[in-house]
Amino acid sequence: MSRVVLFSAPYMLPRLHHFQPLLESYQLKVLPVQVQERLSEEQLLSFAGHYDATICGDDRYTARVLEACAPRLKVISKWGSGVDSIDQKAAERLGVRVCRTPNAFTLPVADTVLGYILAFARRQPWLDRAMKAGRWEKLPGRSLSECTLGVIGVGNIGKAVIRRAHAFGMRILGNDIAEIAPDFIAEYRVEMTSLEELLQRSDFVSLNCDLNPTSYHLINAETLRLMKPTAILINTARGAVVDEHALIHALQTGQIAGAALDVFESEPLPLDSPLLKMDQVMLAPHNANSSPSAWERVHRNTLRNLLQGLEIPCEDLEERYLRFTSNSGQ
Repeated sequence: MSRVVLFSAPYMLPRLHHFQPLLESYQLKVLPVQVQERLSEEQLLSFAGHYDATICGDDRYTARVLEACAPRLKVISKWGSGVDSIDQKAAERLGVRVCRTPNAFTLPVADTVLGYILAFARRQPWLDRAMKAGRWEKLPGRSLSECTLGVIGVGNIGKAVIRRAHAFGMRILGNDIAEIAPDFIAEYRVEMTSLEELLQRSDFVSLNCDLNPTSYHLINAETLRLMKPTAILINTARGAVVDEHALIHALQTGQIAGAALDVFESEPLPLDSPLLKMDQVMLAPHNANSSPSAWERVHRNTLRNLLQGLEIPCEDLEERYLRFTSNSGQ
């Protein structure tokens, strides 16, 4: 009997007509599920016991889901690097292998952070909006060399942000629970400091940490009060790193000057969110990973992780991938 793969990765679904025959060439049956952002716990429970492996996005693999899917489920091949939506302790206990693609979107996410910094410093979106409304207004801007950037989470993405900020002459503060290589700190003149001092001194605060018990609601009412009233918060990490209600209050009361948010506690962002009506906020739909070449690498790695997890020989994956997707586009 063919093994079944639940296929629910949003970035791969548009090319299912190429990936499905590729997987079928390895004697795998594909069970596709159309999804806008992620499958909920209840949605996943409706498929429990009907598949052996999955290619997924940020689907909610809670302990309850994993227990219902066991013992048939053997492999979760996550599209991308973040696995905070998967209860990894429960997966390990139940013998479910969890695979991902680390360092998948370092460059596009770092570029996004710098784009937000430049937009707020040079006021380009607001100048453009005023001009198109018929107003000739000169808004005050800042050179990045006049600004201090605080980077919370100095991993692969945090380091890439720091390299870009250093090239613009920014003063750079860093904070991480892990020790950072001294040569990197010296080369890019990063001052590693406490979270409290970083928040107090930074003009821009970039969140680039994983979501885990130590970072959940790291930015909250208390830590927001430490920030400058002229500071900008940038979150391209995970929505739950920020207490969204506390952030909304801080923005409404002028505790901080603005925010750039690519991720949210609830995705898609609810249409009644006050964030949607705030002029001092820039929003994006979890899109900082946007890069066709990066997506392509992740597609291949996700497929390879699945096959290897099922102990299917895949030395010829590259050849088959090119054969089945050569006319696919992006």
